[in-house]
Amino acid sequence: QVQLVESGGGSVRTGGSLRLSCLASVEITRHSHCLGWFRQAPGKEREGVATIYTTWANTSYADSVKGRFTISRDNAKNTVYLQMNSLKPEDTAMYYCAASTRTAVRTLEAPDFDYWGQGTQVTVSS
Repeated sequence: QVQLVESGGGSVRTGGSLRLSCLASVEITRHSHCLGWFRQAPGKEREGVATIYTTWANTSYADSVKGRFTISRDNAKNTVYLQMNSLKPEDTAMYYCAASTRTAVRTLEAPDFDYWGQGTQVTVSS
């Protein structure tokens, strides 16, 4: 079964932390070159947050989260993580895990990603 399952969302205060997890099915792990996290707030377009390649450690981050968020992966567990620190109200959104099978993927660009999870809600209150 081809799927991505996110977990770890919740509600925190400004300055708090959360860690999101995304469990990828074996099929996705086998065929994907890049995994990433995207988010979408009400009334806004989906935006790339962070991405990581599956076979080497290259990462990309949106400017808005640099220095606060860290993406990592555990290939043995088929899991990608997003550690979010110093959270702000503007980080409030539905967060989605995604996978790209493209060999030349534009990181942080949602159209380049083929598989998507159902999302996990992150709410940051002031």
